[in-house]
Amino acid sequence: MPTAPKLVAGLLLAALAFVVTEMVKAGLPSSITVGAVSEVNALIAFFGGWKFIGARVGKGTSAAITNGITGTFATTVVCLFVHAVEQMVADSMDRKYRTVFEAIDGAITYFLEYGSFLLTLNILGLMAIGAIIVAVAAEVASHYWR
Repeated sequence: MPTAPKLVAGLLLAALAFVVTEMVKAGLPSSITVGAVSEVNALIAFFGGWKFIGARVGKGTSAAITNGITGTFATTVVCLFVHAVEQMVADSMDRKYRTVFEAIDGAITYFLEYGSFLLTLNILGLMAIGAIIVAVAAEVASHYWR
């Protein structure tokens, strides 16, 4: 059932994901080319905010902050997984892997590599503060709109 808090959480988490992805892209070497990563992450984050944060509003500010951090972390994991599997499939089409287990190992390697791009103080701080803002905004929206 669509509600205003779900919409607020989805839109704000999508905006946060877009900004974080743009910050990560700015820090990448110029030899790395990326496509529509920001838009894909924003789309995933919209549904993550809708499902993980917006669906759990109405239990107070402390619960909202916890849900915001949890929802942001879960959305980050899903985004990393999607991009790691996408790269693994592209490598599989180039016949880089001989077995399924090599492909799974490749996906895990890409997951960890992409996750390491997030391990800077600026990005982690933005994600933490953004998660709190998203959650509190969704909580406030739940008090004004049902």
